[in-house]
Amino acid sequence: MRKRKAALDAIPPVDRSVEDGILHVTRRFRGLPPERAVGYLENLGGTRASEDEVEGDGWRARLSAETVPVGPSYRLTEVTVAWSGDEEVVESIVLRFRVKPFRAPG
Repeated sequence: MRKRKAALDAIPPVDRSVEDGILHVTRRFRGLPPERAVGYLENLGGTRASEDEVEGDGWRARLSAETVPVGPSYRLTEVTVAWSGDEEVVESIVLRFRVKPFRAPG
């Protein structure tokens, strides 16, 4: 897991801050359907709280999606996930979430 974390850390988050002891991390994922992102969060112990929010023990994730251009004629769905919560918990959830889209099928 240490090697994966080092490789993933090479891509910085869109936003990362700590306010009043609460960590806020925002990351974007291209080519990941919103429903699959919600499924990943649920597999990490979260429960869907609303159409665009999943809550877990010590963390919360808010999702949004948009279609973005990739080159002149190709479009991808880009999901933005904004996590907040206990620093240690959020760091662990974000790392585990980021690994999920890169697993090989089968």
